[in-house]
Amino acid sequence: MRRLRQPICLRSSHYLMARTSARLILPVLCVLMSARAASAQDAALVIAEASRMIGASELNSITYSGNAAQGNFGQSRTITFGIASTSIRNYTRTIDFTKSAALITGDTMPPAVRGGPPPQPGQLRQLITPDAPWAQQLQIWVTPWGFLRGAAANHGTVRSQKIDGEPYRVVTWTTPQKAPSGVPYKLVGYINASNLIDRVETWVDHPVLGDEHLEFFYSDYRDLGGVRAPLRVTQKQVGMETFVATTATARANPPDLAALMTPSPSAGSAPPAAPLPPAASERLADGVYRIAGGYVSMAVEFRDFVVVLEGGQSDARGQAILAETKRLFPNKRIRYVVNTHPHFDHAGGLGPFIADGITVLADDNAKYFLEQAFGTPRTLVGDTLAKSKKKPKVEGVVEKQVVTDGARSLELHHVAGLEHSDSMLIAYLPKEKILFCADFRLPGDQPDPSLVTLRENIDRLQLDVDRVVMVHAPNPDRPVTKADLLGSEKGTN
Repeated sequence: MRRLRQPICLRSSHYLMARTSARLILPVLCVLMSARAASAQDAALVIAEASRMIGASELNSITYSGNAAQGNFGQSRTITFGIASTSIRNYTRTIDFTKSAALITGDTMPPAVRGGPPPQPGQLRQLITPDAPWAQQLQIWVTPWGFLRGAAANHGTVRSQKIDGEPYRVVTWTTPQKAPSGVPYKLVGYINASNLIDRVETWVDHPVLGDEHLEFFYSDYRDLGGVRAPLRVTQKQVGMETFVATTATARANPPDLAALMTPSPSAGSAPPAAPLPPAASERLADGVYRIAGGYVSMAVEFRDFVVVLEGGQSDARGQAILAETKRLFPNKRIRYVVNTHPHFDHAGGLGPFIADGITVLADDNAKYFLEQAFGTPRTLVGDTLAKSKKKPKVEGVVEKQVVTDGARSLELHHVAGLEHSDSMLIAYLPKEKILFCADFRLPGDQPDPSLVTLRENIDRLQLDVDRVVMVHAPNPDRPVTKADLLGSEKGTN
């Protein structure tokens, strides 16, 4: 059968519509392309003008010095605000932008600990190499000069924004480096009306804080040694001020760069941590197992569920403890994981448990922090929790909580008066007379105020202790008794 042709009128109308659409679309495309080209030109112009203002255009290297203070972020007595800090005198940072390398040095004095020995001076020596992870590399590229160099080399974009009524040109660029999730890291810089970098922000992957927000504030610019430098630098991490520095001297393109970048024999990046041995369990009593191989954990069986004490220091360690507990008790669900305290090296392994729907039991002082930390976006981390997209369930322990099934009881107690952390829990099995604790070490050569506080709390709570399971195992690893804790009045080994 012969196919019928379309009527001429329809064919003509389609042809006219196509021609009309083309006439409409082409100008729109031209406008969009022109706008993008103009935007790129605007960004390049903004970056170039700001670079000229601070002398970044001809800057290949810089060294600057002053004094600083570094907050004990993630390890202080209070996990949120009011953190203790280490003072750094003769703070010096030398940067070679052409090689993406830096050396940071200084003389440190840690904060005094109430009841402890006098703090001892030390040395800061941090070598940042071109292949260092972004958490270190960012120390180069968040500086005003590094930010503008990076923006020029990585096709920075620009937009206008008002903050508290002040106009800013906001420049954004992404790094060649990518996060574990595969997403590139991003930097955002705020250029004020004086054409100076006022603030730079970026985000890093963090096992506890997820997409950790870092902000760097720069103020009081002065001409120093051939470059314009901010005399005051402030850093915030998730809104908490964790670093301040004052600049006294600076030199642009120092001729002795090679010598300045040569670290002392003790300097350098920390060697990569050795892989943790597999999680290995040891039976302490019926239904009670000590899990070693890294930070020590303990699994306790109840009639219908299991409780894990301490999730470990990392995502990998948390997965290992979780897997070993499921191997020990294949037919019982894990209801709780107990976080002894929220210091990052003790909360870093909670992610796999949260991803598995397990409730975290923590000291009430740490409840809000853990909820917020593990509830933040994790687009950079790419860990177990990020993949699960689960939100944390955290219950706070106020002074004391007892987990029981009627036959076995597990007591959780807040440790009162502890200088190390105001959010510390110890766990006690009254039937087995087993005490589980973290960051209390056996008596050694130096006074340990934490150990004294633990003894006082054991007496106050009238705990009848025979055996002690310590998150930080003694070296060499061996069974620990209450008598070991009582030892002498000296402390940490």
